[in-house]
Amino acid sequence: MHLDEYTVLDLTQLLPGAYTTQLLADLGATVLKVEPPDGDPLRSVPLVEPDDGVFDGLSRGKRSVTLDLKTDEGQEALHSIVTDVDVVIEGYRPGVASRLGADEETLRSIAPDLVYCSLSGFGQSGPYSDRPGHDLTFAGLSGLVDLSRRSTEQRPTPPPFSISDIGGGLFAAFSIVTALLSRERTGDGSYIDVSMLDVLLSFSQSYAPSALAGTDPRPPEPFTGLYPCYDVYETADGRYVTLAAVEPQFWERFCDLVDRPDLREKHCSSDPAVRDALREEVADIFAARSQSVWLEAADEETPIAAVNTLEEALESAHARERELVVDGRIGFPAQTEPPVEPATDGPPALGEHTREVLAAAGYSEAEIDALVDAD
Repeated sequence: MHLDEYTVLDLTQLLPGAYTTQLLADLGATVLKVEPPDGDPLRSVPLVEPDDGVFDGLSRGKRSVTLDLKTDEGQEALHSIVTDVDVVIEGYRPGVASRLGADEETLRSIAPDLVYCSLSGFGQSGPYSDRPGHDLTFAGLSGLVDLSRRSTEQRPTPPPFSISDIGGGLFAAFSIVTALLSRERTGDGSYIDVSMLDVLLSFSQSYAPSALAGTDPRPPEPFTGLYPCYDVYETADGRYVTLAAVEPQFWERFCDLVDRPDLREKHCSSDPAVRDALREEVADIFAARSQSVWLEAADEETPIAAVNTLEEALESAHARERELVVDGRIGFPAQTEPPVEPATDGPPALGEHTREVLAAAGYSEAEIDALVDAD
C-alpha cells in the first residue's frame, strides 16, 4: 500500500485533481504540484465559506512549483522535471495541454514509461468534450439530480457533496495505481482518460437496469423509500433516525424492539395501502421517543442509526476509532496492514519548492533565478 518510490506531477487545479493526488500523497507518493504564477484557484475560491481550508486539507505533504506554462521557458522546465517522474495528471479541456507543451505525446516522448492521466468532465472524446462544466453540470447530465425527486412535479435539488469531483478524483487515483502496477509487470507506461460524467454514470448501477429496460427508475424504489422498513423517521425531539430493516430477520428484531409482533407480516408488502398504513404506524412509533433514547434502545442487530450532521459524523466514536480525521482534515479512508500514514506536512506555500525541484532537474542557480524572476 506504499507509493514511496513514485513521483507524481500534478498539473490539475481545483477539487477533482487535488483529491486524486492527496490520496496518492497519503499513500506515500511524492507529489509535485505545478501551479501558475498566481496559484491554483482552489487557494482562493471558497467551496463552503471564506477561508474554508479546502486547499489546505487537500494539499498536505505536496510540493509546490510555480511555472508559467504559457512561455517557452516554463515548458522547457516542465520537460526537464518530467524525466524523473512516474505519473502526470492534468485536468485541462482537450487541446489545452498540447498548447502548454504538457500533452501525453510530448511528455511520453521524453519519458516513455510515463503513466499519464487526463481527468476532465466529459473526457477527451465525445460531443461534449470541449464544453466547460462543474460538479453540478455532470450530476445533472448523469441523471443523479433528476433522481433526487420522487416525482416529476417536484423540483430537483443539487447533491450536497461534490460527488462528481470526488468520484472522478477517486477513480483517477484507482486507475493510476492500477497503471503503475501494470508498469511493474510490463515496463510500459499508460494513458488514462477519466470522465467525471462517465464515473457518475457508473455509480448508477442500482438504477441503470430499469432505465435500460425502458422503465422509470425514479424513487420510491426499494432503497429510496418504497418500503417503510427502509426509510427516515422523525423522533420526538425533532431529530431523525434511519431504519434499514430490509432483511426479514432485521425487521423481526425491530418488531420485537417496539413490541409489535403484529407488524411482522407487513414487511415489504406489495400492497401500497398496506405500506402507507405501516409507514404511518412506524412514524408514530418513532415520534414517541427522542433520538438518543432510540439509539440507546437499539442493539447491534437492530439497524436503527442517527441522521448525523457532518460535524457529528466527523466527531463520532466511529471516526475517532478509525482515525479518519488527521490533523484537522479527512485522512485516508481505508485501514491497511501495514498501515497507511497520511501525509501530515502542512500545505505548501505557493512556489515553495520551485528552486529545489528545478535544481534537482539540473538547472543552475543562475537559470533558476532567471526563470523565477520571469514568473
